[in-house]
Amino acid sequence: MLISGWLGSLVNRAVLLVVGVVVLTALLVALAGSLLSRSELEQQAANQVATIAQLVAGELDDKLSQRLEVLSHVAQGLTMSQTVFEVRAKVLMRRQTALQQLFDGLYLIDAQGKVIAEYPEALNIVGTDVSSRSYFRQASRQLTPGISEPYRSHHEGKPAVMVAAPVFDHKQRFIGMLGGAISLADEHLIEEFSGTRIGKTGYLTIVTRSGTVLANGRTGEVVQPIKSANPMLRNAMDGFEGTAKTLSDEGENIILSVQQMVEVPWFVAAVWPAGEAYAPATRIKDAFLWVLLAVILLVVPVSMWRFRRLMAPLGELGLQVHERHLGVRNKPVRVSGGKEISQVVEIFNMVMDERDDVLSSLAEREAFFRSLTRGAPIGIVQADVLGRIEFVNPVFENIIGLKLAELSGTHLFDCVSGDDRDSAVKGWQQALKKQEVFRDRFRLQGPNAGPPVWCQVMTATLETPEKVMGTITVVRDISHELEVEKDLRDEQLRAKNILSVMQDGVLMADTGGVIRYANHAAGRFLGAGGEYLGKNVFELLGINHADQALTHEWFLDHDDLDSLYVTLRNCSDDVFDVDLSMIHIRQGRQNERLVFVLRDDTERRREEERLSWEATHDSLTQLLNRRAFTVSLNKCLSDAARQDASSVLMLIDLDHFKPVNDEGGHLLGDELLRRLADLFKESVRQSDTVARLGGDEFGIILPACGLARAKALAERIRAGVDALEIEHEGRMFGVTASIGMTELLPADCEPEDVIARSDEGTYLAKSKGRNQVVVVPAPEPESKQ
Repeated sequence: MLISGWLGSLVNRAVLLVVGVVVLTALLVALAGSLLSRSELEQQAANQVATIAQLVAGELDDKLSQRLEVLSHVAQGLTMSQTVFEVRAKVLMRRQTALQQLFDGLYLIDAQGKVIAEYPEALNIVGTDVSSRSYFRQASRQLTPGISEPYRSHHEGKPAVMVAAPVFDHKQRFIGMLGGAISLADEHLIEEFSGTRIGKTGYLTIVTRSGTVLANGRTGEVVQPIKSANPMLRNAMDGFEGTAKTLSDEGENIILSVQQMVEVPWFVAAVWPAGEAYAPATRIKDAFLWVLLAVILLVVPVSMWRFRRLMAPLGELGLQVHERHLGVRNKPVRVSGGKEISQVVEIFNMVMDERDDVLSSLAEREAFFRSLTRGAPIGIVQADVLGRIEFVNPVFENIIGLKLAELSGTHLFDCVSGDDRDSAVKGWQQALKKQEVFRDRFRLQGPNAGPPVWCQVMTATLETPEKVMGTITVVRDISHELEVEKDLRDEQLRAKNILSVMQDGVLMADTGGVIRYANHAAGRFLGAGGEYLGKNVFELLGINHADQALTHEWFLDHDDLDSLYVTLRNCSDDVFDVDLSMIHIRQGRQNERLVFVLRDDTERRREEERLSWEATHDSLTQLLNRRAFTVSLNKCLSDAARQDASSVLMLIDLDHFKPVNDEGGHLLGDELLRRLADLFKESVRQSDTVARLGGDEFGIILPACGLARAKALAERIRAGVDALEIEHEGRMFGVTASIGMTELLPADCEPEDVIARSDEGTYLAKSKGRNQVVVVPAPEPESKQ
């Protein structure tokens, strides 16, 4: 309550607005600066951490490489016999003063893995068997220098890594190993790097890819399994390297950079807490907040003083307006002040003048309204807020049979027929309560009138911004319209009964495709289980014509259609061949409708397909006939120039078929021809054409087959025909085939020429004794002179 009272003052609101703008502007500037500076700091910190990780990894690689190289060089200088190597091991060890400065321990190990010399000798592990150590197995098997995984030494069990190099005799046989140990527990090579600090709390960690921590700059631990669940460290074990902002195991934001080492399967992880890295940005933010607080403390009192002076004229304006409202002041309002206050004064004086003009003209308008309604062709009733009649025009008087003097003061709904009165009163009250226009139709009847009169009634409130003054009701006699509607419904019922018994499907849809009517026959096509009214016909049916899907936009764009052959597929996946007609009703208007007539044309189309098939196929063998064969040959000739491989025509003339007919009968001959047709179809590709040209003559077109492949296919067909026999009355009947073949060349224009060449091949095959395949080459093209 106290806050809302304080905000009731415009001065306080203006001050609050100014302070809010200042604070918001300052915060936006601070936020932008903070984001920019923080982004820059993040980049610098990430670069710094990555640089340190790269430097440490590179320097550690260099030192390990140096030690590996020196140790390998010394091992190469120890080339001698195995006996001399074992006898002089201690002397050789004492001479390695250069290695003694680089390693915490040196060892000479024989070929069986036994330590034969050491430095310093205080280690006391001479004679120890290290053949099971990974560094010895690596050196003895791979015969190459290398750096081992961390291990626990025999001496005090301290963690260490071994730099090992194999030693060979003069015949390059392995006689032992020279090893240099680097301790991980005391002051050592790795400790030199892991102690490096990034800022005050940043640190380095050196880890092997197998998951062993060689040195942890934060805890000081060495040779411990990695415990961190950080995904970057887990990815680093698979070879990942890079820099990113992440969370430590304690949930602290850190900048982590991973750098893989080259010489060994280790990686260096540099960690810098984000809080320390971004500390400069935090200090800048704190300083800014203190400055912002000081600015607010200065702006508030100055703004309060200034706004109070600017708002002083408003108080005087309010006093004069109140006096004018009470009638104490008759002169116009006069207040000096800013431009805005002057505009308010002018508008108020103008409104007051207009109000006086309106009041003076109300009486004139009321008289005009009454004279206008007397000549209106519809009934008009004016009533107060309780529904009591104040005025009616002559048309309403005629409907009710009473004059204005008799109706004045009575309730409007006293004129409603008793059967309709309760529902009419209830609807009228609800409409007025919601300040809506009341619309309804009911019967009106006066006490002296005849039968009730059906009327369309509409009531609206007469109101000002301050209050509701009454209602105005318009009454229209609709008795004749209802009689017309009844006749129209009877006609619609008659039309619906006719459509319901029609065999053709009839449905009506709007321009959006929503079904408004469908007879029983149309429901069979829709297949929606009888629930299709109100649904979209183009969602229930897929309509296709000539491989084109027809949408409702397509039908809207076309005029009336008559006998369009289409294919329907409904939501039950039923398919119908349909003769479709469509007409537009009220085309181009808002209530346009599309009427579709669907006649099932499936049987007629099946009969056409059957006749078409019989016209192109041989009835006995079900193969293509000569007419269809000629069409296919013409197409193949036209495609010959565009094919990489040549097409081939094969003609087959059966040998000794007449004795089969004469001795076995025509039924046996027909059965043999059917089996031969099946043999031909099974022997060729789906793209090939097989036809019966007449009697015992067949033709095969092999598009883009190539002559060599076609010849092999012909031999297989010939052999298949030769092997085919049919038993009849204890005898075996069969035939052979004489096959003629030729290539189809781009120069071939007429199918008769190609058929003649292949036919020549069949004659040659028969002349050579039948049951043969003869290839007739195409003639050479004539050379141009």
